[in-house]
Amino acid sequence: MAISVGRGRRAGFRDINVTPLVDVMLVLLVVFMVTAPLLTTGLRIDLPEVKAASTPVKDARLLISITKEERVLFGEEDVTSHVDDALKNSARVQQERELYIRADKDVRYEIVAKVVAAARNSGVESLNLLVEPVVEDAPEEPIKAKAGAKAGGK
Repeated sequence: MAISVGRGRRAGFRDINVTPLVDVMLVLLVVFMVTAPLLTTGLRIDLPEVKAASTPVKDARLLISITKEERVLFGEEDVTSHVDDALKNSARVQQERELYIRADKDVRYEIVAKVVAAARNSGVESLNLLVEPVVEDAPEEPIKAKAGAKAGGK
């Protein structure tokens, strides 16, 4: 009988309550969801406005930013002097074969062309140029016609 009593005591230690672990994971998930968009907002770049569909950036680590001062940033690192080497040595770029370029609208074309050439030389197959999409305004004539009809009817 002593053996069965010992087994009964140990059985309680086999079950782990996972509720606190799930609570912690949910809190961490919310924290990361809130802070992730804030990580890429520290750099001010005025993108050119064109009529184009918005391109979502899948991964900020695959983003090259070109500032108004013609600095080239790969993620958070300044790679102005060695763009070719930075792209060739990036395991993520070599694996994904994809890159996003975000350039200020006042940057010389030569700088953007050099970055595009460096991307192609490093094996990038999918190159995305990010722009600021133009939001088309709704026509105002029907609104004015309705307002005039209401004013005339009173």
